[in-house]
Amino acid sequence: MKFENAVETGTKLLVAAGVTQENAQITSQLICAADAWGVGSHGLIRLPYYLQRLSQGGINPNAKLEVKRQLTTLVVLDGNDGLGHWQLWQATNQAADIAAEHGTAAVAIESSAHAGALGLFTWPAIDRDCLTFVFSNGPAVMPAWGGSTALLSTSPLAIAVPGKPNNLIIDLATSTVARGKIAAKAKSGEPVPEGWALDKDGKPTTDAQEALMGMLAPLGGAKGFALAMAVESLTGGLVGPQLAKGMPDMFNPNDDSAPQKISHLVVSVNAEFIDDTHYERIAKLQNNVTQSGSRVPGANKLHPMKLPRNIELSLAPEVTAELNHWSDKLGI
Repeated sequence: MKFENAVETGTKLLVAAGVTQENAQITSQLICAADAWGVGSHGLIRLPYYLQRLSQGGINPNAKLEVKRQLTTLVVLDGNDGLGHWQLWQATNQAADIAAEHGTAAVAIESSAHAGALGLFTWPAIDRDCLTFVFSNGPAVMPAWGGSTALLSTSPLAIAVPGKPNNLIIDLATSTVARGKIAAKAKSGEPVPEGWALDKDGKPTTDAQEALMGMLAPLGGAKGFALAMAVESLTGGLVGPQLAKGMPDMFNPNDDSAPQKISHLVVSVNAEFIDDTHYERIAKLQNNVTQSGSRVPGANKLHPMKLPRNIELSLAPEVTAELNHWSDKLGI
């Protein structure tokens, strides 16, 4: 499917589910951009889950992003259980605007929903010569190090440093693997590799469906758990209102009507103000990396709002079938 057709399809589906045209278009663009980036676990495979939750009340299609509290460089927003994509895109633009003028900014969103691949949301800061940190939480799927009870989400984070010729964009889950990859395996009926997941009883499993309803191991053992704990503290703990433990799960049909109350936090810093010659050192650092035979993380991640319209997205047959099902259901 061509990128422009995928964005159009996603937009129409979201509008039919009650989302405004503007918010639906931004959300669809970001969902499809994840597929274009090669992060299919956070692309169109997720759209049916969002549509189901929109239809059952787990996501509010009419949500407004409202200011709860505001200082010059600190803003707290209430997402009112709306789609996370357009809300986090708006928040990252707001943080970048403030940081460009005042040096630093932090924007928090409480009571939002899943926002997909967090690396996408670093581009508003990159556009304004700002470095940025993006954090989010989700339902508990990761035990504490040495424990057997799910307490933390995959605790994803993204970090971006503007550079020339390439930007550094780090986007990762603090679990061994992103949960969306397990969801993709479960949908296609494939097993997951050993070491990725535990079942609900804490036993290692390669069954994707058991893994999806079970737990994920932390990335890098105790250090990964510590990093995940930091992300959960900055989101569910600081921003709130919901910790990972007890949060409704988008992959559990029994939770479709329950808002997740996901929290996001964006921190941006004016890189040019720190030192306007930083690009020279960043370029040297990146050159050292490439000359060593490696690559700069995120160097090939194009701006999600400026992707070529005619690129082809590689979608699994199961995803296409789901989109067709929802098109019929919503009368598209």
